[in-house]
Amino acid sequence: QVQLVESGGGLVQPGGSQRLSCVVSKSISSINTMGWYRQAPGKERERVAALTTGGSAIYADSVKGRFTISRDNAKNTMYLQMNSLKPEDTAAYYCSCVWRWTTYWGQGTQVTVSS
Repeated sequence: QVQLVESGGGLVQPGGSQRLSCVVSKSISSINTMGWYRQAPGKERERVAALTTGGSAIYADSVKGRFTISRDNAKNTMYLQMNSLKPEDTAAYYCSCVWRWTTYWGQGTQVTVSS
């Protein structure tokens, strides 16, 4: 079993920045696939960013150049740095990982971009 706990959500003004954190209950050095997803009201959950098995980062077109995904193996933590936030980035954000062929999800953290 793997537990993931997100934090860092909140209310931010358009153009602002926010950093989300995802603490994982086991050593992430052994987890190859990790990512961030989001779900806005009335919409399907979409992948925002992911770290691939080879260590590369991939992003949704809507966040390229604004969001950065990273991980700190020593802290068992994954991050999502979000810059130049837009109202359309408003959503519940979830971190996820795949370990031993099972996908695990955090409980989500709400990000609201509004003036």
